[in-house]
Amino acid sequence: MIDSKQQALRLDEHDALKAYRERFDLPEATIYLDGNSLGPLSIAALQALNTCAKDQWGKDLIKSWNVHDWIGLPQRIGAALAPLLGAKQDQLIVCDSISVNLFKLLTRILSANERKRVLLQTDNFPTDNYVAQGLAEFARGDISLSYHQTSDIVEHLDSDVAAVVLSHVNYKTGERYDIKTICQQAHQTGAIVICDLAHSAGVLNVDLHAWQVDFAVGCGYKYLNGGPGAPGFIYAARPEALIGRSALQGWMGHQSPFAFDHSYSQASDMRSFLVGTPPVLSMAALLGALTDFQELTLPQLEQKALALGDLFLRSLSDLGLDEEIRLVTPTEHAQRGAQLSFEHENAYALCQALIAEGVIGDFRAPNVLRFGFSPLFLSFADVVEAALKLHEIVRCKSYLDERFLRRNTVT
Repeated sequence: MIDSKQQALRLDEHDALKAYRERFDLPEATIYLDGNSLGPLSIAALQALNTCAKDQWGKDLIKSWNVHDWIGLPQRIGAALAPLLGAKQDQLIVCDSISVNLFKLLTRILSANERKRVLLQTDNFPTDNYVAQGLAEFARGDISLSYHQTSDIVEHLDSDVAAVVLSHVNYKTGERYDIKTICQQAHQTGAIVICDLAHSAGVLNVDLHAWQVDFAVGCGYKYLNGGPGAPGFIYAARPEALIGRSALQGWMGHQSPFAFDHSYSQASDMRSFLVGTPPVLSMAALLGALTDFQELTLPQLEQKALALGDLFLRSLSDLGLDEEIRLVTPTEHAQRGAQLSFEHENAYALCQALIAEGVIGDFRAPNVLRFGFSPLFLSFADVVEAALKLHEIVRCKSYLDERFLRRNTVT
């Protein structure tokens, strides 16, 4: 472990992102390896939230919709997010959640398509598949779903497939998929690809334009650090030629919302994805958090995230934990996201024991322990210290204490 500690010191000394740690309000004596579930408090996000609440809402009241352009927040945040996704400013809009946005996209695609079959990842994050299942049930047989391992999806593409829904990074295993190749294969058969970027946005070198992704969804509360329940986003490759009508229509998606027409007339640009009044305070926080990324490049973020993971793996190996907890994430950089996942029969208890020692990771049923490596606030010394604490917990089996075995409501 001496080598790992020395390597951490060298890496921290030459880390071009080390100053960004000061942009977060991090609790003392805590190593936070759960930015892949909820990013920590960005000072810029807090300042933006305070400004919006006190100076705008507090002083200008309802005038703020015009004076401070609250009404334009969905587009403004989309424009700020675009550089992190390889997108143009007018290709993104921020609204609602991944689940709601995915529903909008699927209904639009299927309403404009004679094809009615949707390909899904068997092990995608459940909400993505639930949304598709609900839509298929509502359609009473007019829509069919088929589930496949990501490696097999392209083999099931044919002239009946309307859309493919898949995540760029697997939420549980951390495996990263070759979205560009999948898009190429899908387009050859005329299928449309919807990509979920929940575990990619803000940490990996995402290039939606180069990958030729048709549509994408994502959330603002993980690596983007927008706060609990921060709004999600929708990306459309061709906002000037959007297809179909959403089954979820609301006044903010109307061509002229404040005309208060009796009948719905869909906006002709990305505003057509809006439904209800935007959650201004949540949006203000996300817009503030995105300022932390303004001077960064995507390769910088990904390079450090992967390097943090590499050092964590080396530290575990040096400590002899390879057989005690089994890595399920690919080690090759091109095939993994910014997280590492391990299987252990008492993964939940291990996670709780680590939290008690100030190392916060998370658990996914039935037996997976996950660690996320956010490059803006984590140091290399952090990950070595986390490995040491994990080793000590495993060595003395403190995770078998009854208090660590009891399941919380949120696991």
